[in-house]
Amino acid sequence: NHKIGTQRGASLRMPDASEAFHTYAMEWTPQYIRWSVDGTTVFQFDNPCTGWQAWPFDKPFYLILNIACGGDWGGREGIDNDSLPWRMEVDWVRVYRYLGD
Repeated sequence: NHKIGTQRGASLRMPDASEAFHTYAMEWTPQYIRWSVDGTTVFQFDNPCTGWQAWPFDKPFYLILNIACGGDWGGREGIDNDSLPWRMEVDWVRVYRYLGD
């Protein structure tokens, strides 16, 4: 939870992120959430089993695909309006239901 300083994360440099399609995946089970790009795991967060404050992922969530930039995301200098408009292309989205082990 970023509001109380318990967030976790990772980053990945992708020089061709805007030049080619990539496969992004998130595998969400009661034990962990794992993120990958093109079949390579980028980050995994294991359920510490210490309650909802450390693991709030036991309720339904929504998938949102968007270009979110503005507000605080623009940084101290803000957004360069000359770089607009931006475009996001999605070839396909596939969702599976977790049925257990």
